[in-house]
Amino acid sequence: MRIGELAQKTGVTVDTVRFYERRGLLMRPSRTRADYRDYSQGAVKRLRFIRDSKKLGFTLGEIRELLRLRVAANIDCEVLMASAERKVTEIDQKIDYLRRMRNVLQQLSRACETRTKTEECPILRTLDEAAG
Repeated sequence: MRIGELAQKTGVTVDTVRFYERRGLLMRPSRTRADYRDYSQGAVKRLRFIRDSKKLGFTLGEIRELLRLRVAANIDCEVLMASAERKVTEIDQKIDYLRRMRNVLQQLSRACETRTKTEECPILRTLDEAAG
């Protein structure tokens, strides 16, 4: 299949397919006589794996490692479990940070309920102070 069909089947753009090829996450396909890329059905599966791993928050480096582990039949599953546990810890930290940020924004929003002019707006003043 050609690159456009691969992109469509996996829900990514053609540029994304090319990007993953350049990064070595997706193997460069053979070419037809007309010099079109000719992807196999395996490319669909691999690209969906990359896409879904990205949605779960894995970095491209982590995805590269997951792909390596995926084809290495002799690797203990504990390696994958440790990777998943690290990702859970990272996600928990992000959730904690986002909750704190949400609370600050809610407090600022309540402070703004006085409907003052923007020059007196506590949200803008706080952001200015944070910017230094």
